[in-house]
Amino acid sequence: MPVIQVSGKQPVIHPTAYIAPGAWVVGDVRIASDVSVWFNAVLRGDLASLSVGSGCNIRDGTVIHPAGVSAVIGERVTVGHGCRLEGVYIEDEALIGMGAVLLEGARVGRGSLVSAGSVLPADIVVPAGSLVMGNPARVVGEAEGKHRKMIQEGWKTYEDLADAFRTSRKVRD
Repeated sequence: MPVIQVSGKQPVIHPTAYIAPGAWVVGDVRIASDVSVWFNAVLRGDLASLSVGSGCNIRDGTVIHPAGVSAVIGERVTVGHGCRLEGVYIEDEALIGMGAVLLEGARVGRGSLVSAGSVLPADIVVPAGSLVMGNPARVVGEAEGKHRKMIQEGWKTYEDLADAFRTSRKVRD
């Protein structure tokens, strides 16, 4: 796991976090307890800070690179495979679907679900409990029971998966 200090700023990673091989954590990045950062994810805090709250999972191939505005990801947030996030603010227990793009200044309210492939324009504000989709993304309704279940299962599943990977061993190159 490459962890890089840049411009005198070194990542701070809680000892219970799981950082998969091949993931990069660079600069002013703070990772809280029980976070998992998966294969080939890149968390770059070289231009602005980035904090990831407890219980989050940042899945494979995601890039989080805030530039002008710091990125803040609340607790128990799932950021799906292959997402691109800039300086965003995501409140607790949200789910960002695979391949979503969240541009500088986007704010996602607590308990919201951003569907796969959505593109959130700069400075959009998504109210708590919303279902968001499209390009450009817009609120299309409320996160219903099935969506709330997906949000809960997302972070719980990956908390368990991180535990399994902590005790795994490499069997071949």
